[in-house]
Amino acid sequence: MYIEHIAMYVNDLEKTKEFFIKYFGASSNGIYHNKKTDFKSYFLTFDSGCRLEIMTKPELVDDIEDLKRTGFIHIAFSVGSKEKVDKLTEILKIDGYEVISGPRTTGDGYYESCIVGIEGNQIEITA
Repeated sequence: MYIEHIAMYVNDLEKTKEFFIKYFGASSNGIYHNKKTDFKSYFLTFDSGCRLEIMTKPELVDDIEDLKRTGFIHIAFSVGSKEKVDKLTEILKIDGYEVISGPRTTGDGYYESCIVGIEGNQIEITA
């Protein structure tokens, strides 16, 4: 058994798609648009084969985006080396994304950084 994909609702579908393409090398399918409900989505595929579905619809409700809330809290991307963690973290910082930890070696031995990415979602970047 494996996770087929993860899905997230977003307010700005195009900006979110471009974020994951630019920083994490995603490729995207064509947009799906249900004209009856105005639901729209893309499937983003990463080099490993993992997929992220990003979706939007008019009646979305924004909740408080507290990084300490319950539920799914972050998505982690392995970039392959400490140097790549450092480089991508610096690029994201320069581009205005908040770095909330790292780059650092965690107590359990992982080399990582965490940023607040697109639409307030926490992203972990690991070696």
